[in-house]
Amino acid sequence: MSRGGSYGGEMGQKIDYVFKVVLIGDSAVGKSQLLARFARNEFNLDSKATIGVEFQTRTLQIDARTVKAQIWDTAGQERYRAVTSAYYRGAVGAMLVYDITKRQSFDHVARWLQELRGHADKNIVIMLIGNKSDLGTLRVVPTEDAKEFAERENLFFMETSALESYNVENAFMTVLTEIYRIVSKKNLVANEESDSSGNSSLLTGTKIVVPGQEPAPPTKATCCMSS
Repeated sequence: MSRGGSYGGEMGQKIDYVFKVVLIGDSAVGKSQLLARFARNEFNLDSKATIGVEFQTRTLQIDARTVKAQIWDTAGQERYRAVTSAYYRGAVGAMLVYDITKRQSFDHVARWLQELRGHADKNIVIMLIGNKSDLGTLRVVPTEDAKEFAERENLFFMETSALESYNVENAFMTVLTEIYRIVSKKNLVANEESDSSGNSSLLTGTKIVVPGQEPAPPTKATCCMSS
């Protein structure tokens, strides 16, 4: 499966799919830095707290299809929770981020997951991310704790370092590729149903977001990469 991407220059390019992915987690866990690293291959040591909501895009090739990843970032502070429903609307993937050096940020993961599942599509692809793996000597969240939580909740899991660009590309591509796999399967099923009934399918457009009222795909294997 081919995987590639561009950090710009997508004018005039035919887009086969648009996937909205949301970043969630406590403030100061590195969500904006992960976004900057994936979308622009940048890291800013003077990064300020995110105010409200912002998103960035990156166009990639997955299985010879052109995919535009629309990555949304929001403030982790409670006072911005009013944006919740609009933020999650249409999301087909989520990166649930905690800081391996802050136990509280991991303890809050269950609450973030509950909020996500309360507002997002039931088939959303979720990656649990333990960020700041470069600060290993300050670690307070054992990898095994996160791995067990991810397995129990059927999440993908990786540890990353936005600073060192470790596993960032891998984490986003794992989520985007899984979304693509699910949508492709739905597209195939929908086209077969269209062929047999003569009706056009919801999924035959060129820009596709996973609809909410679809049968759930087979349970995926949990991916635990943390080395």
